[in-house]
Amino acid sequence: ELDRSLGLGLNPALEAMKALHDDGLLSIVQGVGYPNPNRSHFASMDIWETARLDGKGEGWIGRYFDNTCGGTPIPEGAIHIGRSAPLAMMGTIQKPVSFESADLFRWLGDDVHEALRDPYQAINRAGPVGSPAPGSQRDFLMRTALDAQVASDRIRAAVRKQPLVRYPQSDIARQLQVVGALIRDGLQTRVFYVSKGGFDTHANQPGGHANILRQVAEALRAFNDDLRAQGNQERVLTMVFSEFGRRVQQNASQGTDHGTAAPMILMGPMVRPGIVGHHPNLADLDLGDLRFGLDFRGVYAAILEQWMGVAPEKVLGG
Repeated sequence: ELDRSLGLGLNPALEAMKALHDDGLLSIVQGVGYPNPNRSHFASMDIWETARLDGKGEGWIGRYFDNTCGGTPIPEGAIHIGRSAPLAMMGTIQKPVSFESADLFRWLGDDVHEALRDPYQAINRAGPVGSPAPGSQRDFLMRTALDAQVASDRIRAAVRKQPLVRYPQSDIARQLQVVGALIRDGLQTRVFYVSKGGFDTHANQPGGHANILRQVAEALRAFNDDLRAQGNQERVLTMVFSEFGRRVQQNASQGTDHGTAAPMILMGPMVRPGIVGHHPNLADLDLGDLRFGLDFRGVYAAILEQWMGVAPEKVLGG
């Protein structure tokens, strides 16, 4: 139980997360949302990832890079573990490195025919060929190929090392294990992004929901333990978010439908521990939904200003 006076508690499946809370490493931000919430997964994710209520434009993390990279992309600045890069990390200048598996983050010509290997290596590792005009397409392609090759070699080497702690066998834990390996290796990466699906619990919510909550909690604890063992715990802030919460009342299928306000979770020694904000009042609902008390862009603004060291106005536009 987090606070007896408020009657708030964690789902029993979040036992691993309670240990983080008791160590002062968890900030649970209550009632987060935005005005006139959108219940579409796609539209709401666009809103959260662009930090714009119309969901249009570059991602908020991409804009952070665009405002801090001095006009030149940082090759390993943003890394996403997954199949397709999230909108949040897409900027005008900066684009993320995205891979589902470190083993697949390589040139795949060898798989087509081994005779392609030596010519490719000779071309790609020769460095810039000739004197391409700065800013030309040829210059861009050469730099991109060289950066990708260097990043591929280093990332795959980092992930092959034995982790300092044991991670669970869930998909979210495997993603965070890769992130932990890359942090340990000292990549010049400012933002990592991982994701976990399965929370759209329209039916039979109790059992399945508890299972994925447990996976997330145990993965976060392992990731924290890994960072601590590395001596990197103080350097990493972890933010957990979803595109919306759930309806308060269950539906006819023992599930809940798309809702509005929900908690966000921040993890690390630098967070303000415990409950932040106010838990939505179950006696004061908005047509059956929780009323949000804190705009998610306020959380972004605090992270940008107090952790990432950039004026939020430059990224969020207000």
